[in-house]
Amino acid sequence: MCLHGRAFHLNEVVMLKKEKSAVLVEYAEFLHCKGKKFTDFDEVRHEIEAETDRVTGMNKGISPIPINLRVYSPHVLNLTLIDLPGITKVPVGDQPPDIEHQIRDMIMQFITRENCLVLAVTPANTDLANSDALKLAKEVDPQGLRTIGVITKLDLMDEGTDARDVLENKLLPLRRGYVGVVNRSQKDIDGKKDIKAAMLAERKFFLSHPAYRHIADRMGTPHLQKVLNQQLTNHIRDTLPNFRNKLQGQLLSIEHEVEAYKNFKPEDPTRKTKALLQMVQQFAVDFEKRIEGSGDQVDTLELSGGAKINRIFHERFPFEIVKGIEPRAWHMLGNAALLLSAQASLLDANLTGLFTPDMAFEAIVKKQIVKLKGPSLKSVDLVMQELINTVKKCTKKLANFPRLCEETERIVANHIREREGKTKDQVLLLIDIQVSYINTNHEDFIGFANAQQRSSQVHKKSTIGNQVIRKGWLTVSNIGIMKGGSKGYWFVLTAESLCWYKDDEIRVEASGSSAEEGAERDLWARIPAMPLIMPPWHIVELL
Repeated sequence: MCLHGRAFHLNEVVMLKKEKSAVLVEYAEFLHCKGKKFTDFDEVRHEIEAETDRVTGMNKGISPIPINLRVYSPHVLNLTLIDLPGITKVPVGDQPPDIEHQIRDMIMQFITRENCLVLAVTPANTDLANSDALKLAKEVDPQGLRTIGVITKLDLMDEGTDARDVLENKLLPLRRGYVGVVNRSQKDIDGKKDIKAAMLAERKFFLSHPAYRHIADRMGTPHLQKVLNQQLTNHIRDTLPNFRNKLQGQLLSIEHEVEAYKNFKPEDPTRKTKALLQMVQQFAVDFEKRIEGSGDQVDTLELSGGAKINRIFHERFPFEIVKGIEPRAWHMLGNAALLLSAQASLLDANLTGLFTPDMAFEAIVKKQIVKLKGPSLKSVDLVMQELINTVKKCTKKLANFPRLCEETERIVANHIREREGKTKDQVLLLIDIQVSYINTNHEDFIGFANAQQRSSQVHKKSTIGNQVIRKGWLTVSNIGIMKGGSKGYWFVLTAESLCWYKDDEIRVEASGSSAEEGAERDLWARIPAMPLIMPPWHIVELL
């Protein structure tokens, strides 16, 4: 694609196909002028302008319908170009006010295709950072993988400036690089300067310019033709396998569809009924697969069907609840409790106000429960809309039978909307049930009793860690930290540690069973020292 054109003279797409020919005479042919050969290229230019006026009118409008032009010459390489109009910033003549957006949309229709190369043409005497061509190419090709930069009007740059950094691909680099060219000026065109003389002048310019002479062999129109031909060939070779696979997949799909109608007899009523039942049954199967997220009906590009409904339930619904219920409302519970306590104290002087009154608690909680209605009903609407979208996707297979497709979609959509009303009634009923009675005896409710019970459970768990599993005298053999042979120690084994204590008097008194019991009773009071921690694999003997 060539992002280039004269906005005031060419507002139509030109599809130019250059074909190398053995015929010495160069000529051109238009698709809208079949059989007519143009040997004078001034007439070709006039015919392009005339065809543009015939299609777009005299108001300088635009048209996405391309002008097909073939050029046969022994001096060209096989190449196909699509010349797109330049973007018009300000409407001229009878052009519509949104002419810029129209041209932009038309350009995007072509350059968004992954199989095309984008030829971004930018004048050298303008700021490259403000190039419309490079900006549009960047939008559709952010990595610069299929964009080729062309810098024109290098001979018109201000004195002392050059585009060397751009042509060397140092500024705004592109993977396929830049090529500089010097085209004929309007004066050269009016003076009938031919293409051959223009190319010689272009070659002389690059060879004589100090900033470009070292890259002169990679500049100019002839080199641009070779680059485009080579890049197009390589691009076709790279994209052809995927393109072939895509076509084969479409062919197999069409063949499978044709096979289903091979023995189809339009006038057979039984055949019609059977075909109708098969299509309706297939619609039901496709709908079920999209909801379950199985089979070939899964959309890998975006969430849809059952996957989107799952997200609505598990992400959107909680988000709507949090958004609808203000967190500060829970802090109002204490204020409401104090207010009701003050009112109750007028009737009962013995009211201490230690606990939150039930009336205050229920007043706050019920208000918050009622706020669940909005998010719940909104979730029902979202699920209903996704179900209808799923129905529309499933009816695409019935496109060959428009009336059947329309009627199937209408019946199923009406049924979904009927169930929507009943679903909302059930949701509101469920919320009203929750509002009517606050069950404080539920195990998930942290009331005074449950809070006390949980506190005791936590305390019990903390004491389990210090519970003594076994205790008694142990003889420890000679180890690195204990010199002097085997010694006896009083060991205490708990769930969290193994401790031993050393006391000469206790060891002497604990020679018998009664002494051991006495030592056990007096151990904690008589030994204030920090216990030692010992790995269990050093235990040798348990007495």
